Amino acid sequence: MSELIETLFEQFEEHWVKFVTAALFMGVGWFFGKRRAKSEWAKKEFLDRLNVSLTSIDDGTLKIRTIIEKACQEVFLNTVAAEAINMAARQSTEEDPLLPLAEDDYWYYLNAVLNEIAEKFAEGQIRRDLGLPVEVGTYLICLTCEKAGAVRTQKVRAMLIRKSLLTKLPEKTPKFESPNHSTRWETLQFLAKSWKTAPHQFLEVELCM
Repeated sequence: MSELIETLFEQFEEHWVKFVTAALFMGVGWFFGKRRAKSEWAKKEFLDRLNVSLTSIDDGTLKIRTIIEKACQEVFLNTVAAEAINMAARQSTEEDPLLPLAEDDYWYYLNAVLNEIAEKFAEGQIRRDLGLPVEVGTYLICLTCEKAGAVRTQKVRAMLIRKSLLTKLPEKTPKFESPNHSTRWETLQFLAKSWKTAPHQFLEVELCM
C-alpha cells in the first residue's frame, strides 16, 4: 500500500502542472456551461434541441402536436452540422423563420430529419409493401426557428405539414387552441409563399399508417 501511495506522489510531482491545468479547464468549462444554461433558461431559448412539430387544421382549429424532440446532435449526427443548425437558428428573424442554410447543403439537413420521422412510420411502409391496407399522406418538412409574437420557447422546429394544406391554406383565420398559436398561423402563411419561391428549403415525403 505504501509503495502505491509513493508511486502516486511521484506521478503527481512529475505531472502536477498537467493535473492542475486539466482541473482548471474542467472548472472553467463547468462555469461557462452553467452560465450558458442559466442564460438559455432565462430567455427560454433551447437552440440545441430539435422539435418535430405536426401542424394541421382540424374542423377549423389550428393544432400543433410534437412528434419527436431530440438534441440536434442526435439527429444530425455530426458536431459541425449541429453547430451549423444552431447558428442558422440564431440568424432566423421574426419576418423569416426558415433557417438560412446553404442551398447546396439544405437537402442533407432535411434528410436527417426525414430519417427520424421515417423511423416512426416504418410499420406503415412495411404494410404498404405487403399490400395491406394503409392510409398514405404527402407531407412537407422544413426547418424553422420562430421568433415572432408570443412564442414561449425558441427551438429549432422541423415543421411537418400536409402538402395539400400548405398549398391551399384557408382564407379565414382558424381558431387557436392557445393565443400563442397565432404565430404558427403567420408562419404557415409565410411557408406557403416560400414553398413556391424557395422549394429547396422543403422536403416532400409520403407517410403511411
